[in-house]
Amino acid sequence: MLEKKDHSYERAVLVGLITRDQNEEKLDEYLEELEFLAYTAGASVEKRFTQKMTQPDAKTFVGSGKAEEIREYVKENEIGTVIFDDELSPSQLKNLERELEVKIIDRTNLILDIFAQRAQTSYARTQVELAQYEYLLPRLTRMWTHLERQRGGIGMRGPGETEIETDRRIIRDRISLLKEKLKSIDKQMTTQRQNRGKMVRVALVGYTNVGKSTLMNALSKSEVFAENKLFATLDTTVRKVVIGNLPFLLTDTVGFIRKLPTQLVESFKSTLDEVREADLLIHVVDISHESFEDHIDSVNQTLMEINAHQKPMIMVFNKIDAFAYEQKSEDDLTPSTRKNISLEEWMKTWMAKSKHPTVFISALKKENFPEMKKLIYDEVHRIHISRFPYNDFLFEYFDEEETEK
Repeated sequence: MLEKKDHSYERAVLVGLITRDQNEEKLDEYLEELEFLAYTAGASVEKRFTQKMTQPDAKTFVGSGKAEEIREYVKENEIGTVIFDDELSPSQLKNLERELEVKIIDRTNLILDIFAQRAQTSYARTQVELAQYEYLLPRLTRMWTHLERQRGGIGMRGPGETEIETDRRIIRDRISLLKEKLKSIDKQMTTQRQNRGKMVRVALVGYTNVGKSTLMNALSKSEVFAENKLFATLDTTVRKVVIGNLPFLLTDTVGFIRKLPTQLVESFKSTLDEVREADLLIHVVDISHESFEDHIDSVNQTLMEINAHQKPMIMVFNKIDAFAYEQKSEDDLTPSTRKNISLEEWMKTWMAKSKHPTVFISALKKENFPEMKKLIYDEVHRIHISRFPYNDFLFEYFDEEETEK
């Protein structure tokens, strides 16, 4: 997927399983995403290893034969990191490090590492640090494997155990301190949200890397950091936006992802509060991605988990400029697939007929922006007049760009 052979990138391989809950096609999608995550974190993926199993091996995740195959490849090709597509248990991590003799990372640890790189503000760094410590706590024993080489004996059983317990206590104390710090910041942010006046609040939500920050920049005429990498934006950004002469607050939030670590959902609670307390959600979807329907499901599932799924919503299908379409010949009798359905055909599907207002745009090239702005205006206006029925006469829709012309 990504031709990245820069020497500054760590050389890595990916490992995933085909199981009764995850077929080969689904695994390919996950590994494609895992490779993008690895690239975002700073790794160059050299090879993918897959295996068909009923369920992951309790000791080494993959079978012994596959583990041996990975070990030989890693050794011969001087690979420094092996990345597993699912979260590994503490014992699996320990066994795999002993077996493969390289750095072992699972999907959760990889996402946490990206979050740690991306966190800019003190608040985001605190959230990430808390998630990292909660991930690390049950896995502390793997940091003390050097003691096992001493074969035990008099005076050798106690110290290791004592050091681990000491570290556990230090980490538990740090977790408590970080939770208290987040509580304090949460109170400040709640006050800030209350002090933003009575303007309608709109939140951009969506899978990671669908173009939320690009759309934020285009609507608010500001410079929010945007990049073609996963989780380019971690810190919540709020901007005042005016469409026509109707002002509202627009929030850019952290992107969602499949298999999002539970530690992050908990530590980013306040960031998700921006979604929970919004009056309107703009669900941005990358229609050029072959798994966009799965992405929609993942976002809807997360919204349900944080009890925000009943809110008014606008569906914005972005990146129509990047949409790939393979036209079938007239004599081609093979069934239609996702790849040879045109954008016009997609527009006639369930998406355009959903219960939410829907629009197809390109945030990068500003295609179909007047239509999208009118949709946003109508929804914000409807919420506004339900809250302030006596000042409806103050607002009237017009397209600023057309007016400027």
